[in-house]
This record gives sequence, C-alpha cells and structure tokens, in this order.
Amino acid sequence: MCIEIGHKVAVLDDVLKGKVINIIGDEVTIETTDGMIFNFNSSELVHIEIEQHELSKFSDINNSLLKDKLSQNPPKKSLFKNNKKEVVFEVDLHINKLTKSIKNIDNCDMLHLQLDTAKNKIEFAISKKISKIVFIHGIGEGVLKSELHRLLKKYPIKFYDASYKKYGLGATEVYIFQNSN
Repeated sequence: MCIEIGHKVAVLDDVLKGKVINIIGDEVTIETTDGMIFNFNSSELVHIEIEQHELSKFSDINNSLLKDKLSQNPPKKSLFKNNKKEVVFEVDLHINKLTKSIKNIDNCDMLHLQLDTAKNKIEFAISKKISKIVFIHGIGEGVLKSELHRLLKKYPIKFYDASYKKYGLGATEVYIFQNSN
C-alpha cells in the first residue's frame, strides 16, 4: 500500500483516523483531527479516499441518483409468488427509541442498553416461537452492528443483512430455528 505524507488514513483495528504527518520506514505517524499524534505500522493503516458521509449518501434508498438509475431499468416481474404470511418481529435499537433521554448516559451504557434489549427480544421470540426478527441498528460506525452479531452467535439462529429495499444498510434479519415439539 502506498501511503504518503498528507494522506488521510484510518486505523484498521481501532476507531482512529487522521492525516499522515511523517513516514520513517514502515512506521507512519498520524495526527488525528483533535491534534493527537500516533505511530503505527503501515500495514495497520488504510488510505481513505472518500469520507464515510460521502459514501453513505449513495446508500440512502431515497437518493435521487439511485431513483434515476432504478427508473431507467424498471424491475422485472418475478415468476415466484410469496404466499407466506410470516410474522416478522421488528426491533428498533436506535437509542432514542429505547429511552426518553440520553442525558447523563455514556456511550458504553447506551450500547449495553441496546444489547440488553436485543437479548431480551431474542429470548422473547424464542419463547413465543416467532421465527423472524429484524433488528434495526442503523449504519453509524458499525459498533452496534458488530456487537449485535457477536451476541447473535450465542443463539441457535441464522442472521444476515435484512432487505436492502426495505431497510437500507442498517438492519440485520434473524431466523430462529424452532423445535417442532
């Protein structure tokens, strides 16, 4: 990878990004937006060419560019009909949906509240034999999504990204295996 002084970079295993200010061999010095200086091996960094907020405007399902593209190529009608009347349990994990006020709650406590809610909803769905849950977690930095996926791995379930058409990139669909007893 070719990183040069002045490039914007992100750290692979951390939530840090900044500007390259010095390179000595494989050691790269970066300065974050708040003025902190860090040294990393060049293999721990990735060059940022487009900022996340620039990328996310293309993931918005209501984006005008996407609508133009879809109007040029109308979707083909499927030969398959979905006759299932399946119960899908939607759970919105956005913090403002879970609590009245986020005043005096730090990020760690917010994450714990969101994960506890997800755990309770999974266990409720298992007990009530609900086979599908959709957790709406949003896009953000991806912390909630990755922690949710770690939690989901502890249960006898399959999970995957939910319908892009309905939820965009910010939801995970869970299929719960139910015993026929």
